[in-house]
Amino acid sequence: MIARYLRPLAEDPGAFGLTDDAALMRPEPGFDLVLTKDMVAAGVHFFPDDPPESIARKALRVNLSDLAAKGANPVGYLLGLALPADWTEDWMAGFSAGLGDDQQRYGIPLLGGDTVKSPDGLMLSITALGQVPAGRIVRRSGAEVGDLIVVSGTIGDAALGLRLRLGTLDGAAAGEGASHLLDRYLHPQPRLGLAEAVRDHAHASLDISDGLIGDLSHVTRTSGVSAVVEAARIPLSQPARALVERDLTAFASVLTGGDDYEVLTTMPEARLAAYEAAAARAGIPVTVIGRIVAGEGAPAVINDRGERIALDRASHDHF
Repeated sequence: MIARYLRPLAEDPGAFGLTDDAALMRPEPGFDLVLTKDMVAAGVHFFPDDPPESIARKALRVNLSDLAAKGANPVGYLLGLALPADWTEDWMAGFSAGLGDDQQRYGIPLLGGDTVKSPDGLMLSITALGQVPAGRIVRRSGAEVGDLIVVSGTIGDAALGLRLRLGTLDGAAAGEGASHLLDRYLHPQPRLGLAEAVRDHAHASLDISDGLIGDLSHVTRTSGVSAVVEAARIPLSQPARALVERDLTAFASVLTGGDDYEVLTTMPEARLAAYEAAAARAGIPVTVIGRIVAGEGAPAVINDRGERIALDRASHDHF
């Protein structure tokens, strides 16, 4: 199975054709290695009956999203694959095809990994490796008072797409746009085109995986600051906006739902124009949604009257 489906993905010479116990990789001179790992499990991060190509893409892309937010460019990945007993050749063919397509799209080879039997459903663990010019990694702990808070893309699409899959949201208002929301949940779009701009302009950065407010809380807590987010400035896709206008619970999902895999950065106002220009060249929209402020409390979300919006929780809870 490894020889048929995974060895063709191991194109880098350092992978040794997946015939050894380890791989070899040398970062380019003057660069640091950046490593990240995300796991995905059936019934938690994807539906067991999702297409295998989509499962593969999601598992890889959520890791590439982390690299983008650190200002790193991907150079390879390791795959841990725990297969249930009822896996099939057709499933594995689709899965490896999905990985292969994304390897070509993002210029990243498989370097190695491990394959085991799972007693509790499909699980995937990917360790992605990237490189960044030495000393230039952008951490989540660098936010400064007065920084603008900037997000890429639109927020909340994936969380609303998940709710449509679960049947906890009436998708009638979204109309044909519901397919966009469903796709955003199934196929994250890592913002690798922003990596250089993040390095050049951001004080702090992370990707939005567990929810806008929860992930912003990671930035403020590690930076020793707080934040104010203006609800009206949060960028919404047209189908997401239609659902928010119809159902008040939809906006809570936008704020806390997760799975966006957009990049959240903080930067001084003087750097905004250059960042916007770089993002425009990469074809990625970016939007200012708030500001970093002094204090140690959780980020506040305010409405257009300046009133704080109460939230039952800040983000997705893994446990």
